[in-house]
Amino acid sequence: MACFQRASPALKEILLKLYSSENPTEIEHHLHEFGSVQYHIQSFISDSLHVYLSIATPLLSQGVLLSDGLSPYTLEMVKQICSHGVEIIEPAKEGYKLTLRIDFAKILHEEEPEKIITDIAAVHAVILSSQLKEMLINVNSPALFQGTSRPIKLVYHPREPFFVIKQPQKILIVFPIRFKENTDVIIATAFFWELMDVGSSEKWSETPPCCWSPIPPPELRGEPLEELSTNGGFVTFDISVHHVEGKRLEKTVWSLLNFNAYVKYHVKTTRGFIQRRMRKRLEGLVDILHQKTSDDGLLNKGQGIMYMKKLAARTKRIKQKCHSLSRKIKRIRFRIKIPGFARFRRRWLKFPTFSSSIRYAKLK
Repeated sequence: MACFQRASPALKEILLKLYSSENPTEIEHHLHEFGSVQYHIQSFISDSLHVYLSIATPLLSQGVLLSDGLSPYTLEMVKQICSHGVEIIEPAKEGYKLTLRIDFAKILHEEEPEKIITDIAAVHAVILSSQLKEMLINVNSPALFQGTSRPIKLVYHPREPFFVIKQPQKILIVFPIRFKENTDVIIATAFFWELMDVGSSEKWSETPPCCWSPIPPPELRGEPLEELSTNGGFVTFDISVHHVEGKRLEKTVWSLLNFNAYVKYHVKTTRGFIQRRMRKRLEGLVDILHQKTSDDGLLNKGQGIMYMKKLAARTKRIKQKCHSLSRKIKRIRFRIKIPGFARFRRRWLKFPTFSSSIRYAKLK
């Protein structure tokens, strides 16, 4: 996801390091930012008070505004950064659109040198925004577009081009939206429908009307097929005169340049929110299952204890009954002892003995 930052963090860090350096240093840096923006920073020991900054940034790829260099309007916007501390070198370094010579000696006497260096680090934002700003300022000027409605493709980022189409009294800005994952397409589609509903409300009537379509708008007929192959559809904004009046111009331009980044940021945060809610919901369900399992275990354990207590009590009662029965049986089996009864039985209760005349021989 590419997003414009007015001041390049890497370029600002290098310039501040050179500005605060006590000893002259000779450096040469090559930086690449936002897909197509390139910087070349040079500093020489023989000329320690000056730093040469060359910038290569994409221009309009087709249309009547295409030129070999920056337009006078863009150069004028660059000069307003720091007119007495920055000088434009003509011609620019080979392979670059603009070369600046930064005079640290003049910046040193300023009240806010860090702010000036931050403004210099934002020169790429000035160049990129000035191209779109120049077209929007002349929304009612047919001379700039020479009466043509041919789309002009702006390639500020290689993977995120968009089209500017001149129409009577307005300019159409068309964004082809592309995503890598199908889930992002679903979230973005819902977002675009919501954006159209909010934009059509009375509260936001001053904002540029927005329209989303899964197919290319009629104004893009005749464009190469690869430019119209998208999975997220096409978002169109209608820019009229009152959208670029006064301070609205800067806000409108910056919002358009960051629209692709804004959409992808919204999709990314929404997907993260959904995933967090799903994980939280899953954790809640798991906790409920664990709690139910624990309750069932406690319930089964309590039932088992009660069953064992009842079984022990029943066993004890049975044991007592068996012991009592055994004692009764023993009392029944015991002989009644009567004093002198044994002597009486030996004397009077003798059984007679019989003898047989038949003799048996023992077999060997």
